[in-house]
Amino acid sequence: MRKEPFHHSRRAFGLAAVLLALGAAAMPAAAAADLLDTARARGTLRIALEGTYPPFNFRDPKSGQLAGYDVEVAQAVAGKLGLKPAFVTTEWAAILAGLAAGRYDVIASQVGITDKRQQAFDFSRPYTYSSPQLIVRRNEQAHYASLADLKGRKLGVGQGSVFEQQAKQVPGIEVRSYPAAPENLQDLAFGRIDAALNDSLMVAYLLKNSKLPIRAGARVGQVERMGIAMRKGNPKLKAAIDGALGELEADGSLKAISMKWFGSDASRPAP
Repeated sequence: MRKEPFHHSRRAFGLAAVLLALGAAAMPAAAAADLLDTARARGTLRIALEGTYPPFNFRDPKSGQLAGYDVEVAQAVAGKLGLKPAFVTTEWAAILAGLAAGRYDVIASQVGITDKRQQAFDFSRPYTYSSPQLIVRRNEQAHYASLADLKGRKLGVGQGSVFEQQAKQVPGIEVRSYPAAPENLQDLAFGRIDAALNDSLMVAYLLKNSKLPIRAGARVGQVERMGIAMRKGNPKLKAAIDGALGELEADGSLKAISMKWFGSDASRPAP
């Protein structure tokens, strides 16, 4: 589940603000070392993620440690680069602006690869394929086969997400935006909204793990590709990350991580 043109993936961002930040830093960036060299000198790869988006990236309630598909993929990529992963959690709405400002090296948080985002950032090869999907209450009698069926209804989405932009393009839907998924789904369970829109892989996880009276609804968009986002001008870093993901795919590691979290191989497009 993130959306400019649509993804979840799932998320959108203030591109104008990001481009402004990139423009302000353009002169020094041109003379800067490739981030791969900087990271190797430091010994760590600084990786941003949301931290509140199960099963992709979240705090394990028992250990308090970060867990999830994105976390394990990022750890594996950093290991291939000979670096220690240093995770930074930040709200989704500000995550790409933080990348533009240099607060971290990359983002591994289900960032959808879209044409608009590629104007501002480079992306790795995709490591997740998924599609947007509705979530409804378990006892919901209405049938929503598309977003158009939600006209006159309340739809919960992630703040700053691609899902938010997708929903706002459909006239007549009352779109309610939430900073994180738990609040969104709680309001759905309590009847404050009529449906929620999120990532199909997240929906499958929720059905297994959530105690809320919710169920999967219709898939309402195209398959989206998610990749690791990084600032432009770092070709060595991009090549190294692409190489690492290629090795993890070839040796079956990506599939194994995906099977652990989703019960299916989301690291490749469905046949």
